[in-house]
Amino acid sequence: MMLDLYTIQERLQIHEGLRLKPYFCTRGKQTIGVGRCLDTNPLTKEEERVVGDWRHGITKGAAVYLLHNDIRRIVKECKKKIKFFADLDDERQYALIDMAFNLGINGLLQFKKMLAALACGNYKTAAAECLASKYAKDVGIRAKRIARTIESGKFIL
Repeated sequence: MMLDLYTIQERLQIHEGLRLKPYFCTRGKQTIGVGRCLDTNPLTKEEERVVGDWRHGITKGAAVYLLHNDIRRIVKECKKKIKFFADLDDERQYALIDMAFNLGINGLLQFKKMLAALACGNYKTAAAECLASKYAKDVGIRAKRIARTIESGKFIL
C-alpha cells in the first residue's frame, strides 16, 4: 500500500512551493508549478496540450496536473530501480519519493549506504546517511523531515 496521490501532493507542495510563472531554481534550471524542472523533465506533447503556453504562466489546476504526472512517474521509477521499495511502509516509501522528486531517481540512487541500510531495516543508520550528505546541507529542514520519516516511520512537519 502507498500513500494516496493527494497526501504526496500536499507534502511536496510544502517542500517545493507552488509558482505559476516560470522561474529559475537554485541550480539555475527553468522550473514551474510544484518544482517541475523543465530543463530535465520537459513537458510531453499531452502535457503541452493540457497546460497551454506555460511561458506566460499556468493555472493552479495545470500545476497539479503536472505534479500528479511527476508523482506517478517517480513512483514507477522507484518501483523499478529500488528492488525493496514495495516492501517499505507508506511513510518510508514517501521519503524516497520526496528525495527522488528533489534529486531525480539517479540522484537518489547515489545514496548507496542509505538505501542499503533501508533495505535491511536499519532505519537509524539510513536516516544518519541521509543527513550526512550535500543534499541535507542544500535543503535543510526538508532533509531533516525526510530523515526523521526514514527513522521513525512518521512524517511530522
